[in-house]
Amino acid sequence: MINLETPKKQVGLIDQAHQLAMNMLRPISRKYDRAEHEYPHELDMLAALIDGVSETGATGGAGAGGVRRDDEPSGAGTGTVRNGAHLASVLSVAEMCWGDTALLLSMPRQGLGNSAIASVANDEQLERYQGTWAAMAITEPGTGSDSANITTTAVKDGDHYVINGEKIYVTSGDRADSVVVWATLDKELGRAAIKSFLVRKDNPGLKVERLEHKLGIRASDTAAITFTDCRVPAEDLLGSPEIDVKSGFAGAMATFDNTRPLVAAMAVGCARASLDLTRDLLEQAGVVIDYDRPAQSQSAAAATFLRLEADWEGAQLLMMQAAWMADNRLPNSLEASMAKAKAGRVGSDVTLSCVQLCGTLGYSEGELLEKWARDSKILDIFEGTQQIQQLIVARRILGLTSSQLR
Repeated sequence: MINLETPKKQVGLIDQAHQLAMNMLRPISRKYDRAEHEYPHELDMLAALIDGVSETGATGGAGAGGVRRDDEPSGAGTGTVRNGAHLASVLSVAEMCWGDTALLLSMPRQGLGNSAIASVANDEQLERYQGTWAAMAITEPGTGSDSANITTTAVKDGDHYVINGEKIYVTSGDRADSVVVWATLDKELGRAAIKSFLVRKDNPGLKVERLEHKLGIRASDTAAITFTDCRVPAEDLLGSPEIDVKSGFAGAMATFDNTRPLVAAMAVGCARASLDLTRDLLEQAGVVIDYDRPAQSQSAAAATFLRLEADWEGAQLLMMQAAWMADNRLPNSLEASMAKAKAGRVGSDVTLSCVQLCGTLGYSEGELLEKWARDSKILDIFEGTQQIQQLIVARRILGLTSSQLR
């Protein structure tokens, strides 16, 4: 039976994440939103603390855990149920994003590429890459939202692969010390030939071309990176180098089974911050939210707030379900996409609606509501847009392939 209660052994960790968000992230949130591309050095101490917690085995950290497809199931049908590292990770990420989403994304050694490593790398690679800070490079100019259309190539040359191509919108692409790059070994074989490689930032042929100026998450650097005859040791191809046409690019896609619930958690945390502040501002204005009365018998503002909070709770539960399934080694691709789709939409809806409810206070920089509304939009876009998530969900429910349902 699924259990979505916060594990008792993780309560202290999650409370600590909230305290860090409140006392370390929230106070510097506006500072680094205005100082776009300036590295938040305050995060170094926080990253060291997270490293210490991770070494205890209490959690895999924000993005450090992965969905391992080759592990044996330990959940349904085995008599054992786990509430472990993945559930702790998404709950901790949500708390940290209650403080600031962009600052969480800027955390050293907690990049989205670390999730790819944890999900796809073999045991020897997991040991060798320990301590690296990895960005993840998937999106390319002109490829749209379909990751299977990537054109970056990796050609085997002796004991190296030679990578050529361009990646855009790489989160932490400038600050991270390595990049997980998606590339195709053979364009004619389609998505089955797509593999991921760990490329170090000092590798000849890798160049950070520019940093993007963005609507939100300004504290997080977002880079465009080119690869020109970039030679990567063959041992840095993550997982198996074999091309399995039958399985498609399931190995690479396993990354998303882990990162999509994490992005959902970011949206849940950001939306929760907006709801908490909006409730306080409404009460100061004399609008009290009464949970013992039907919404239709309360003011329009109170009724709207109750609807937003109910929608938020649905997103939180889907997020927790996807993480719980990962902890119990159950296939969670459908649930990961459902969580990402729901939370991404809810995040944008809640934060913008909170701006609307609070009027001039919501729109001005006197409060953080307008910032959260800007930050939340990317959470409905990266790691697969809202429309792509709905398409994935439809394919899985209807049992159709990507060629049958576009």
